[in-house]
Amino acid sequence: MTTSSYVKYAEVRSPVRRKGEDWMRRAQSMAVIVGLLFSLTASAQNQRTPAGMNKIEPLPRDLEIQLALSALPPHLRDSATVYVLNPDKGFEVARKGTNEFHAFVARTGDDAMRGSWPLKEYRDDILYPISFDQAGAKAIMRVFFDIAEMQAKGTSPEELKRIIQDRYKKNYYRSPERAGISYMLAPILRTYTNPDENENVVTASIPHVMYYAPNVSNKDVGGATPGSMYPFVILHGPHGYSIQFLGLTERAAINKEYEEMLARLCKIKAEWCAPISKGEDLTPMYHHH
Repeated sequence: MTTSSYVKYAEVRSPVRRKGEDWMRRAQSMAVIVGLLFSLTASAQNQRTPAGMNKIEPLPRDLEIQLALSALPPHLRDSATVYVLNPDKGFEVARKGTNEFHAFVARTGDDAMRGSWPLKEYRDDILYPISFDQAGAKAIMRVFFDIAEMQAKGTSPEELKRIIQDRYKKNYYRSPERAGISYMLAPILRTYTNPDENENVVTASIPHVMYYAPNVSNKDVGGATPGSMYPFVILHGPHGYSIQFLGLTERAAINKEYEEMLARLCKIKAEWCAPISKGEDLTPMYHHH
C-alpha cells in the first residue's frame, strides 16, 4: 500500500476508530463510576460492620431460660420473671413472674465497665446467670439492661464503657433503696476475675449469694480474703456486694442437678465446659476490690 493510499485508508477508517475510542472512554468512565459506587458501598458496609460485630450469638431459648433460673433457689424459680437476650434489641421478658425476683444470663456485664482498661471488644464467651430481688432490679439490673440495649444498637465497646462509667460518676445509677439479695447459684459462670485491674477471665463453678453492700469496703466489714469460704466484699461502690459461697456439699448437689444443662453448654463452646471442683482455692476468681 502506497503512502497516499494508506492516508486515504486511514481517513476512511478514522470515524470508526473515533467511535471505538469514544466507546473505550465511555467504558473506562463506567468502570470508574462502578468502582466508586463499589467503594462507597463497601465503605458503608464497613461502617455498619461494627454494629454487627457487637451482637452476641444467643443461646437456645430453652437453655437460656433454664440457665437463668438456675441462679435462683428452687422455691423462687417457678414464680420469677425470666428474661432472654435479643441481640437486636436487648433483654426481653420470656416469662412474667409474680414474686418480684428477676433472672437472666449476663453476656456483657457491669463488671466489664470497671477499671481503666479499654473494652476493645464484646467477648462472646462471657456468661453468668444472675438474679435480683425488687430492690436490686430497680437499681442494679438496669445497668445490665442498658448495656445490652446500647450494644444491640451498635455502640462501640469503648464508647459504651465510657458512657456507663460516666453515669456512675454522675450518680445516674444509684444504690439499692434497701437491704436485699442477688442469687448466683448457677453451677457455672464465666466472667472477669478482677475487673478493677484487668480483663482476665475464668470459668468457674462457684454458686454463691450476694448481699447488697453499697459503698462498703472489705476492710469496713472485716471481710475475708476474696475467694475464701467466709464473706467478703467485691465491686466497691454504689453496687457493691458482700459475697458468701455455698459449701462443697451444696455445690456438688447443684452440679448434679444440672448435669444435662452443663453438657449442652459445653457442646456449644469449650470455654463453657464446667471445671471439675475439688475444693480448689477460689481467690483468683473473686479478687475484686
